[in-house]
Amino acid sequence: MPSRRTVLAATAGVTAALAVGGTAYADDKKLRSLIARMTLPEKVGQLFVMRVYGHSATAPDQADIDLNLQEIGVRSAAELIERYRVGGIIYFTWAHNTRDPHQIADLSNGIQAASLKQPRGLPVLISTDQEHGIVCRVGEPATLFPGAMAVGAGGSAQDARTLGRIAGQELKAIGIRQNYSPVADVNVNPANPVIGVRSFGSEPQAVAALVAAEVTGYQRAVAATAKHFPGHGDTAVDSHYGFPVITHSRELWERLDAVPFRAAIRAGIDSIMTAHIQFPALDPSGDPATLSHPILTGILRGELGYDGVVVTDSLGMAGVREKYGDDRVPVLALKAGVDQLLNPPSLDVAWNAVLKAVQEGELTEARLDASILRILRLKARLRLFEQPYVSRGGVTRTVGTRAHLAAADRIAERTTTLLVNRDHTLPLSPREHAKLLVVGADPASPSGTTGPPTGVLAAALTELGFTATALSTGTAPSAAVIARAVATAADADAVVVGTYNLTAAQKTLVEQLVATGQPVVAVAIRNPYDVAQLPSVPAYLATYSWTDVELRAAARVIAGKVRPRGTLPVPVPSADDPAKVLYPVGHGLTY
Repeated sequence: MPSRRTVLAATAGVTAALAVGGTAYADDKKLRSLIARMTLPEKVGQLFVMRVYGHSATAPDQADIDLNLQEIGVRSAAELIERYRVGGIIYFTWAHNTRDPHQIADLSNGIQAASLKQPRGLPVLISTDQEHGIVCRVGEPATLFPGAMAVGAGGSAQDARTLGRIAGQELKAIGIRQNYSPVADVNVNPANPVIGVRSFGSEPQAVAALVAAEVTGYQRAVAATAKHFPGHGDTAVDSHYGFPVITHSRELWERLDAVPFRAAIRAGIDSIMTAHIQFPALDPSGDPATLSHPILTGILRGELGYDGVVVTDSLGMAGVREKYGDDRVPVLALKAGVDQLLNPPSLDVAWNAVLKAVQEGELTEARLDASILRILRLKARLRLFEQPYVSRGGVTRTVGTRAHLAAADRIAERTTTLLVNRDHTLPLSPREHAKLLVVGADPASPSGTTGPPTGVLAAALTELGFTATALSTGTAPSAAVIARAVATAADADAVVVGTYNLTAAQKTLVEQLVATGQPVVAVAIRNPYDVAQLPSVPAYLATYSWTDVELRAAARVIAGKVRPRGTLPVPVPSADDPAKVLYPVGHGLTY
């Protein structure tokens, strides 16, 4: 971590430049003065938010150095900043940025020190995707909360605010100041492969209330980001790998997709992320929304009156790359009204394309200045000019405290949803069902720090007085694996089986377990829609994700230690007739 002398030297110049009446909260005049002193290459860099490999800003592992050289042409985050003067850096688990809270804090401080020592150096806006639930970059021992659809099942704006407040405090403590959350998409398509349980639900007003509450909580400490504008909730294509088309009419968009974004704007949202989707009713050109002037400037800026930061979704995703080359995408995004260009596949190509567009007159320097002013306003609101660094003591005092973990547990208990409970199968009692077998899918942990789900459920149930054994059967169990699970179930008093985006093989597993005559409790550990395909299961719970906090809450519900209180925030259609609703919004049993 930088020494106090280094910190003071690095921040003295920029803080003095921004001092206004004894405070470094900058007004636009001071910020414009900063912009006027920036070179054109510095301005271009300020628009980019880039990935970089490694746990350290200056001394990453050799494998990460090799990846940085291969993908970016630099060795480290410090070299990235020195060469391109980027205004933001995004953390990923797979980029090895997020080993543990103290390491993340050290990385954040190293990034700030590297930037602030440059000529006219500015603090960096460090970001990540910490949605909780199935998208989470910072793992244990940080506090992990239920995901959005689980919060939707709980239906409590207060819980959403609490989640945002605590999660925001912990992100701020480790130096992450912009969170790409909450998801404001209204998930009306059960087949949506990319949003699904990342959404609060299918009812626009309910989603809007929870989006606004979470924004309010987050923005006490960090910048929240509503995504993915103009609405990604009705796609059957994942924009990471293809180019989705939304066929909603303009009128339906107003009643459905627009509602949570309007609520986020009323709540003072700091940033809004674009979607790489085609939305013909809003722009018939065939361009993705990320590159659409009618959508971003006409609707978002003009009609919705939003003047905060607009950030693209990752520019490495297929949805934004299908129509134009990687050199055109960042230029067209800026022309459309974007401020921050997130994670281009080649920073060198993208950075030089923007520089060339200004030099050749396609983009004006004034256009860049407008975006940079919004970015610097956000950095000023977050007090990054005054307090760019974090402390180890702050990490210890804030991240994963007992009170924060207890709050996450209480919220999770209010989200677990009991969908089916025939013949009062639940709750199970250690006296009558002493031996439990826990089987099912074990998807990888969203943050790399939790799970596996079968093991977590078995351990939690054992702590509650059962003797529970875990047997991982995977997402596509073979006939041999199914046979082993069925044979093992014969020695158990009841079976708990986790389903994950139910496959034919998983369905066979569950049906054969039910056929044994043993009490079977199924737990949908991702999409609640799984229940429609298993009409014979005696009891079915939905947790909406497979992180530990949700699974432990489900265990307490199974054991009767807490009552199930969640209700479906989305309708579950019939497996035979998708137009028929099997379980409506609001369905949820209790005992």
